Amino acid sequence: MPPFDPSKLQVKNKMPAAVQITAEQILRDAVEWQAKEVKTTKQTIADEEELSYYKAQKRKEFEDTLRRQRHHIGTWIKYAVWEANQQEFRRARSVFERALLVDPNNPSLWLRYIETEMKNKNINSARNLFDRVVCLLPRIDQFWFKYAHFEELLGNYAGSRSVYERTRTQTECRWMEWNPEDKGWMLYIKFEERCGELERCREIFNRYIENRPSCESFLKLVKFEEKYKNVSRARSAYVKCIELLDVEFLDEEFFIKFAEFEQRHNNLEGASRVYEQGLKLLEKAKSEELYKKFVSFQKQYKDRETIDELISTKKRNEYEESILENEYNYDVWFNYLRLEESILDEMTKAAPEDKVEAQKLRICELYERAISNVPRDKNRKLWRRYSYLWIYYAIFSELQLSSQERATQIYLKALEILPKDFAKFYILLSQLYLRMGNLEKMRKTFGRGIGECKKAKIFENYAEIELKLGNVDRCRIIHSKYVESYPFSPQSWISFIDLELLLNEMGRVRGLCESAIEMDQMNNPELIWNKYLDIEKNVAQNYQNVQKLYQRLLLKTTHPKVFKEYSLYEFENGMHTNGRNVIEKGLEIYKNENSHVERAQLLVYLLQMEKKFGTSKDVEKAKKRQAKKVLRKRKLQDQTTVEDIVYVFPDDGTTNKILQNALKWKQTQIKAN
Repeated sequence: MPPFDPSKLQVKNKMPAAVQITAEQILRDAVEWQAKEVKTTKQTIADEEELSYYKAQKRKEFEDTLRRQRHHIGTWIKYAVWEANQQEFRRARSVFERALLVDPNNPSLWLRYIETEMKNKNINSARNLFDRVVCLLPRIDQFWFKYAHFEELLGNYAGSRSVYERTRTQTECRWMEWNPEDKGWMLYIKFEERCGELERCREIFNRYIENRPSCESFLKLVKFEEKYKNVSRARSAYVKCIELLDVEFLDEEFFIKFAEFEQRHNNLEGASRVYEQGLKLLEKAKSEELYKKFVSFQKQYKDRETIDELISTKKRNEYEESILENEYNYDVWFNYLRLEESILDEMTKAAPEDKVEAQKLRICELYERAISNVPRDKNRKLWRRYSYLWIYYAIFSELQLSSQERATQIYLKALEILPKDFAKFYILLSQLYLRMGNLEKMRKTFGRGIGECKKAKIFENYAEIELKLGNVDRCRIIHSKYVESYPFSPQSWISFIDLELLLNEMGRVRGLCESAIEMDQMNNPELIWNKYLDIEKNVAQNYQNVQKLYQRLLLKTTHPKVFKEYSLYEFENGMHTNGRNVIEKGLEIYKNENSHVERAQLLVYLLQMEKKFGTSKDVEKAKKRQAKKVLRKRKLQDQTTVEDIVYVFPDDGTTNKILQNALKWKQTQIKAN
């Protein structure tokens, strides 16, 4: 016979069954077919013989169960409790003892054994059990609690005390020898307190703190002493805690309670010292609440100066921590210096002279620390931030310390350290020499800056100072050097032109402008042309020179802006025909160059000018000349169609093919729709 192969089975009828089996139906069937719970009949015992038979049967059931499950402690406990309920205490103890032979270290078993004896008022048996279990399991505090409480309930205070503390002649276990948890020590203390033995309480507290030193244990001692109005002992406990415990074991809650204790007893100076000591010992992250309490305390009991000093101290600590993390964070240095300088400003109003001088010395030391952190990389932005430390230091030395010599030395030192292209320092040092009245050193410093740096602002500041001093010839020499150094910069030429314009030297002005516009490599030459035109228009007011300049400019560029400005100038001067001719000239140029967009813009500008300066007839004429935008479709080589916007100009003729084709296409679209 071949073996069975499930894969060859085929279902003949694949239609769904008439009755579908569901999960709900399966569960319901299981519940219906579940065996009914057999109810035991209530047994009534009529005589002593039946009772003996019942007990024998029950004991046989327990023994059979224990024979199968010897290590099941729950069965042993049920058996023993049943015997105790039958007042068979000898049998109950036998069952408990047999169970202890099976598992002698089971706390639940011992508890039920002891509770059974206590419930049935077998005091000596319970006491013996307590003695046994505390020696066998001394680390389980629950037995010690119950034992001491048991003796205290019986009024045996000596016996209860002996649980906590045996005498030397006794050989039994002592609870306190095992150095229990805080709860055990406090139970002992509360017991002696209930007995009125306060001195014994203090002795126990001393042993408790010696064995388990912590903020919590000291605070409990303080609470005890304060309860009995012994303030000096409570304060000593706080002080001893700070002396004995390391800083890592102290927390802000301890210092807060210590300070509040001093406040309650009107020792405000002591409370202040506690707050300060806590803030000094604890880390910033672990003393935020302590600081808030300190600020609140200062606001309540101290003056404004003390509060400001407290806030300043906190900010100083924050800045010092930030500097330790990154000494090249110059923003932190700036904020730190601003803080110290603001404190100095407040001090100068009312503080003694020695305090003001001490604060100035502190700021100088802080500046020295800050400038000693020279940037390590070549990051320009970082160097620029660093350079302002030197500037602020020099300004502080000059204004607050009234020492221009010190400020001079700071600038000279900065020029040795900083990159040579920091023109600001040459200018600031020169201005300082000027305030000192030393013109020779001022000029030498500017000359050094021109030689080492050659920044445009050095030339401009040097020339400005010489001009204020009335040295016109020196100004011209400086500007000449400026133009030599930056021949293709329009700013150097414009600065020179402004000088000559200020001196009303029109011949020199025109000469400089002509020289500048002849420079083919000039950067942004339009700035020079605009300056030249502005001078001729507004200063010289020479109409012919302006015309010539515009005509020369149009030879170099045909930008629409030039035509617009030129025509506007003609229109504003009443030369409407000349203004129209300028625009017509531009239109002709753009037509020849096929610059349709520029041409259309110029026609729009012509219409604007006609509306502003012309007659209605001129306006209508300009309107008829405006370009029309036409959408044109064309095919590329890959047969794709693109749309272009084409400008159609009426000046080019009315038979324009593009316009005709566009109109024809539009009519076709209308008919199709």
